[in-house]
Amino acid sequence: MSLVDTSWVEDNLSKIKLIDCSWHLPDTLRKPHEEYLNHHLPNAIFFDLDKNSDQRSDLPHMLPSKEKWEEIISKMGIKNNDRIIIYDNSDLVSSCRLWYSFIYFGHDPKLVSVLDGGFEKWKSEKRTVTKEVTKLFPTLYKSTERKDLVKLKIQIEENILKQEFKVLDARSKERFEGKVKEPRKGLRSGSIPNSLCLPFKELLKKDKTFKSKNELVKIFKSVLNNDFSSKVVFSCGSGVTAAVLALAYSLIDNKYNPVIYDGSWSEYGRI
Repeated sequence: MSLVDTSWVEDNLSKIKLIDCSWHLPDTLRKPHEEYLNHHLPNAIFFDLDKNSDQRSDLPHMLPSKEKWEEIISKMGIKNNDRIIIYDNSDLVSSCRLWYSFIYFGHDPKLVSVLDGGFEKWKSEKRTVTKEVTKLFPTLYKSTERKDLVKLKIQIEENILKQEFKVLDARSKERFEGKVKEPRKGLRSGSIPNSLCLPFKELLKKDKTFKSKNELVKIFKSVLNNDFSSKVVFSCGSGVTAAVLALAYSLIDNKYNPVIYDGSWSEYGRI
């Protein structure tokens, strides 16, 4: 169950660990932690996507080390058997990136879900919000890396000729086709050779909830040319919206383990 709705979350607030993983592009000038302090869902914990990524890397949002991840999640008071629900207040549905991260580090996928429609839907339905910061009681969280769920640049380059898996890019068609400049400095325009474009927004309704399973099947079939037998790897600008595609794909194939090119275009598109 990769997605849960607002009613389910409201009915289960006392039984879940709720995490706000809002993140915004730098040019929006929005500050997600300040927004969290202003209002958030009851009992929610804030997860800083920038701060909790690999600080040793010059690439954005790279997965941290196993040891660092355990330290971060332990400080948040999360246990290995916790039922985790992640939401965001972002145009990029950044909650999906944390959903992927938990699965990568071995949390039971059945215990990790994203709130469909996020904070905006919750607030539009006039459900309870609060300014109260949740008290944290540290735990001793243990993780197991699923290294098979990440592709490295060398694997992406080898696959351009081998075509052992298909790469789906979540960026807009204009960016994918190189018709506009990249929002990050130091990157050329364009896309990975032989990759396919599926803008993440095409998977969402106007209220930012995911489209129905039947609609998603049609979309993926169209992009993959009806070939669901191929392995699929997701990419984007910096590894955030790639996870939106991964979650959507899990909705049509519950046996799918999300695989992401973590460096994405921030690495591949370097000048």
